[in-house]
Amino acid sequence: MSSKLEKQDARLKRHHRIRKKISGTKERPRLSVFKSLKHIYAQIINDEEGVTLVSSCTLSPEIKEQIQHGGNITASKMVGEFLAKKALEKDIKNVVFDRGGYIYHGRVKALAEAAREAGLQF
Repeated sequence: MSSKLEKQDARLKRHHRIRKKISGTKERPRLSVFKSLKHIYAQIINDEEGVTLVSSCTLSPEIKEQIQHGGNITASKMVGEFLAKKALEKDIKNVVFDRGGYIYHGRVKALAEAAREAGLQF
């Protein structure tokens, strides 16, 4: 088995282990993060109803025009800020953070801290 598949499988195992313990509710939805080499995606999800309430990514027109590359910390900070602003407009203040099996470091950490600074609580 190749190293890439082993890493991917390990991340998915971590993600499933995390998802057993946390779930988004109407009062406290889940902030889910997914990253690829070129982009980062974040969404706030109500798992009880299976509905995405707010989403943001480096492909969003508001963010895409301000960045040159979507796979860096600067872009992640912008996604976190933009997501928090959209969430606060919909009166979402408290969320549960789901790092998606990724290590809380680099782009994931930058997105989380930017969202906290913009007003989300987790």
